[in-house]
Amino acid sequence: MKKIIIFCSVLLFIMMPSSILAQEQVSSQTVRGRIIEIVQGPTEEEQSYVADVQQIKVEITQGEFRGEKVTTNHTLSGNPARDFYYNEGDRVLLWVESQDGAITRSLVREVIRDHYLGYLALFFVFSLILVGGRQGLKTVLTLSITGFLVLKVLLPLILEGYPPILTTIIITSIIVSISLFITSGFTRKTLAAIIGTMGGVVVAGVLAWWMSSATRLTGLSGEESQMLMYIPQGTDFDFRGLLFAGMIIGAMGAVLDIGMSIASTIDEVKRANPSISTKDLIKSGLNVGRDIMGTMSNTLILAYTGASMSLLLVIIANEIPLSRITNMDSIATEIVRVLAGSIGLIYAIPITAITAGLLYRQVDFSTTNNTDQTNNL
Repeated sequence: MKKIIIFCSVLLFIMMPSSILAQEQVSSQTVRGRIIEIVQGPTEEEQSYVADVQQIKVEITQGEFRGEKVTTNHTLSGNPARDFYYNEGDRVLLWVESQDGAITRSLVREVIRDHYLGYLALFFVFSLILVGGRQGLKTVLTLSITGFLVLKVLLPLILEGYPPILTTIIITSIIVSISLFITSGFTRKTLAAIIGTMGGVVVAGVLAWWMSSATRLTGLSGEESQMLMYIPQGTDFDFRGLLFAGMIIGAMGAVLDIGMSIASTIDEVKRANPSISTKDLIKSGLNVGRDIMGTMSNTLILAYTGASMSLLLVIIANEIPLSRITNMDSIATEIVRVLAGSIGLIYAIPITAITAGLLYRQVDFSTTNNTDQTNNL
């Protein structure tokens, strides 16, 4: 019996490495492909209500299996809200599992859209440069820096567990400062726009934080927020802090726009009328701000309404009472977001106007020779 046990142990030891090696040879990857044939699937008339399977033949166009053709089944539930019907010629992302260099399983993940998005992005950059010239190039640079700071700095730091409120305030302050300094240089106009923008954002942030606490918003009204509880990193998020951080970022763009507009207006007024008094200069900035205020507030409200269009239609279709609507977590969150951002935008107007008026108080544009020197910080 002892010999049998020893023999089985040795046999198991010998067989174990080959078993592990076989498992290691199983790999999976996502590659690009092109649908060359719809072998079987529901007709166009059946697509709206029949649960079925599309049998799809795909030619792989990327990776080690490039040129190979695989046939895969794409399950359809019969629900048009969840189903996506592929057509011959569609470019798709294909998940493939392979073992010993041969494909064992495959699944169509998604239709490829990134090339169209790339064309749109290139046209956006082309339009900026065509219309804006040198300023357009500066705008492209600032957008690149903003994207880098958000995607490579802000989000990773929050994902690692850093406090979202403080992290967002620091990163957005850096974004505002860099963007304005690149586009307008180290000038009084830039400084006034930065102070006005940060002042408006602080007002919006304080209101958003206070209202989030007073109304007991959870920060978990969206499905994406709920999914953060199950990410593999296991980060213990401050969901209310994340909600607050999102409100800051959402308000930042509109407040930055109005701050720069008023600062630029005061700069031009001072150049056109160097003898204007500080009081009248501030008054001119306030008048311009009042004209912009209505349109910018509408912009914020329409932007958030557009993002919540489906939810609003569901609410209206089901004739849900207004008292219930305004007390829903998701709706209350959007109301706080819109109103806090709009109030921050409103207060950015006097802050920018007063700051710019005081900064330009000692500037003399009466001679053209020292225009640049007097405007620089």
